[in-house]
Amino acid sequence: MTHLYRAAACRFWRQLLLLPLVLLSLSATAQGQLARYRTGKMQLDQGHYATAMQELEPLAQPINKFAQAGDAAYLYAVAATRLGQWAEAEQMLNLIRNQYPTYANLNEALYLQGQVSFEQGDYDTALRTLGQLPAEQYGPLREAMQATYLAKLKDRTTWQRLQKRYPQSKLIGRYYADYLLAGGSLNEADRQQLEALVGQFKLDRSRYAAALTATGPAVPKALPRKGSYNIGVLLPFELQDNTWQTQRNNQFVTDLYAGLRLAQDSLQRTGHPVQLYAYDTGADTLTLKSILALPELAGMDLLIGPVYKSGAKLLARYAREHQIICINPLSQDADLVQDNAYHYLYSPSAATQGRVAAQFAASAFGTGRPAVLLHEDSKDENDFAAAYQAAYEAAGGHLTATHTFRPDDPGSLAAAFVPAELAGASHLVVATDARKAGPAAFTALAAVPAASRPALLVPGTWLDNPGLGAGQLGSAGVYYYHPKYFDAQRPGYRRFRQLYLAKQKLPPSVFASQGFELLLFFGNALLQYGPAFQSGLASAPPQPGAIFEGLAYPGTAHDNQTVPLLKLSNLEPQLVR
Repeated sequence: MTHLYRAAACRFWRQLLLLPLVLLSLSATAQGQLARYRTGKMQLDQGHYATAMQELEPLAQPINKFAQAGDAAYLYAVAATRLGQWAEAEQMLNLIRNQYPTYANLNEALYLQGQVSFEQGDYDTALRTLGQLPAEQYGPLREAMQATYLAKLKDRTTWQRLQKRYPQSKLIGRYYADYLLAGGSLNEADRQQLEALVGQFKLDRSRYAAALTATGPAVPKALPRKGSYNIGVLLPFELQDNTWQTQRNNQFVTDLYAGLRLAQDSLQRTGHPVQLYAYDTGADTLTLKSILALPELAGMDLLIGPVYKSGAKLLARYAREHQIICINPLSQDADLVQDNAYHYLYSPSAATQGRVAAQFAASAFGTGRPAVLLHEDSKDENDFAAAYQAAYEAAGGHLTATHTFRPDDPGSLAAAFVPAELAGASHLVVATDARKAGPAAFTALAAVPAASRPALLVPGTWLDNPGLGAGQLGSAGVYYYHPKYFDAQRPGYRRFRQLYLAKQKLPPSVFASQGFELLLFFGNALLQYGPAFQSGLASAPPQPGAIFEGLAYPGTAHDNQTVPLLKLSNLEPQLVR
């Protein structure tokens, strides 16, 4: 016992003697952090923003326990905004809100967050964040910022969403009215909207008088309406093959048709009846050709289908020859509707997705630094990449690298994702639904220092990739172009789901949702404009969807021009466009 006591006493005195050295070491660490903080602050004041970010970034991390970590994070975000690195600034501002909620200058961080969100085209987040600031202190500053960015907004879909979300905001109402005025000649729907805004917010009527009284462009005359419309549905049901393999593989066709039938019921209840005539096209073009030879098909008011490319070309030719509009329910191939006034795609084409994504990137990430574009070597992804590059360069940006890859070839993936190419890029675009590409992309990004890490823009299908974690998918700099996005909490979807469950005894798939939305939209087009509704759709404003974000076929467009852009905020999808 005496031996054990002496050993313990020796350890105690040894630790006591070492205590000053530990305290001295801690003091030296704190002094070093403070010196680095002062250097970062000085570099920021002198306009050396990249250097300031390098000095401040480690001090902002909670693991380093710097006493002024909140200030370091805020100054880092300020430096990032000076360089136009909006995603990096947002990432650090989110760190302040999550890790330093008692930060003394939290309101300043929120105000800066408003600017960062506006610059990235995320008007919803910007307005919601600025709304958290105390009005007595930030009221004029907040309104000035909102006015600056609302005056720049040119996207009609975003305006419609903001006006619905903030129906009592006079500021939004006034700038939306100015947006409508700047558009030139108004159609009747726009004129009614402008009249409502002027009346609701008591705007200066003389400013809008000319637009309100102008005759505007001639609205195409609707063809004589019918009491009911006949619609041919040409899908590969393959009813002759009852094997479980065929039934399982064709479940998407069954779901699509179930959605169409439910939309037929909805149209019937509103007094707009349509009759569906289903034809089983099978899996080969021979069966489809025999159906196209039926005399009854030439009497249809609208055709929907098929789903395979070879059959789609045949039906497109038939539609043009017989002057019956045909809607392809699933394809994203813009070539199918090129130079054919009677053929439409329900979905946005891959090329339209690329163009819209590039326009968003130029606005959100800027064009000062180059971008990197990677895409799978397939028809749709090649179309996306070509359209993306053309639109991004037209906006003033340029690509420092572009690579194709084969997602099932590890060597091809490794050669495409080069961390050295990413270090100086503003953003990385990866066009593929292949699941193996996701982990490769995040691994390559992780090799780039956080201060210079580019934003990531990828398809919305990545959100369903089990190989990716929530922390990766919800990172501040990750964005998604998602043509099939819908809000599951929206009343329209909830009502649809309830009706579908009642009929089918199982929840709807995305194909059922698409079938429902397709027939609801084009069924109403038949009602409004008659079977030749091309000019009606060309001049109509974008229409909000019952389930999805909307449908728009302006001008000569024959594929849906609405492509939602979103990110995750607290792991919840948040529309940014």
